Amino acid sequence: MNSIPRPPLDPELLHPETRLMHSGILRSQFGENAEALFLTQGFVYDEAETAEARFSNKAPGFVYSRYGNPTLAMFEQRLAALEGAEACRGTASGMAAVTASLLCFLKAGDHVVAARALFGSCRWVIEDFLPRFGVPCTLVDGTDLAQWKAAIRPETRAFFLESPTNPTLDVLDIAAIAKLAKSANAKLIVDNVFATPLLQSPLQLGADVVVYSATKHIDGQGRCLGGAVLSTEKFIMDHLHNFLRQTGPSLSPFNAWVLLKGMETLAIRVERAQASATKIADFLASQKGIRKVLYPGRADHPQAALAARQMKGGGTLIALEVEGGKAGAFRFCNALRLIRISNNLGDAKSLIVHPATTTHQRFTPEARAEIGIGDGLLRLSVGLEHADDLAADLARGLKAI
Repeated sequence: MNSIPRPPLDPELLHPETRLMHSGILRSQFGENAEALFLTQGFVYDEAETAEARFSNKAPGFVYSRYGNPTLAMFEQRLAALEGAEACRGTASGMAAVTASLLCFLKAGDHVVAARALFGSCRWVIEDFLPRFGVPCTLVDGTDLAQWKAAIRPETRAFFLESPTNPTLDVLDIAAIAKLAKSANAKLIVDNVFATPLLQSPLQLGADVVVYSATKHIDGQGRCLGGAVLSTEKFIMDHLHNFLRQTGPSLSPFNAWVLLKGMETLAIRVERAQASATKIADFLASQKGIRKVLYPGRADHPQAALAARQMKGGGTLIALEVEGGKAGAFRFCNALRLIRISNNLGDAKSLIVHPATTTHQRFTPEARAEIGIGDGLLRLSVGLEHADDLAADLARGLKAI
């Protein structure tokens, strides 16, 4: 008996939690419930004419897993539905996504304006790598709109920022910066990894491109690497699609499958971790030995009003500065028994890192000071443990200072 396929629901009519469960499902002839894992490098064709048509883009279908794969397509469609983007492309890592989002359309003679508070590798790409190919940059204080405006040149073609920033959790005014970018005919690219697609929607605020390290919250369990670039169908097809096809920073089908399964629990994990982060930030702010706590969900955050307007919550990350500089920070970290030292974030397990000696160690002391990374600063990624157990562990670290 032939069954009539059920028409798909419009993702815009569904809540984000539902989109994370049901968007981008591509079932085979077997009607499987869980997404199928297509571990194949290539695809075969019944006739040579079919192969010719696919390679020339005259007929739909997969050609080679470096270009596209059914499992990868499901990941891309699901994330696009969640983000509210026309199109998405998966990449091998978050940094592959960042690099591809810039290199796919910039050329020698173009100019980039970027917030100086960036993850170390992102800043290397913009400050060191792009200038090698004739694409200079201007770094600005991302919270100062006047600096963004003053940095614009006739040849400016891209703005780049992350918000909240890594690791100091500055919140940048995406909507206002997007207006400046459009006035300069430049693309605004936003690294939205700290906020996740659940807590902030840069495209709705005017951004042109959004990038993610899917390694973080989207996987959320420390298993695999992945990244994604989201934008309009035109940007993806005019610039990104062929760049990825020819240069090869491909997301493996297996990793795409793991990320798909991670997305099913993304909303639950972010909600739980954010609730704990809110409690932990308040706890830390009341403790001796803590010089400063930065959390976008607290009223004392420097951009609290903007965070409340732009984000749906404070997120899962906390920045804290302990007394005693580097030595105090190291004693604090080494005394922890539940929270582990790691440069990852967005994991189900709570993790802590000392940015000055790890993620931002290549910065000069002056550059770190300029963006607020002192020797006593720590970045805490709150996981799914009970908040009281985390507070007890942090109290153990404070005693060691």
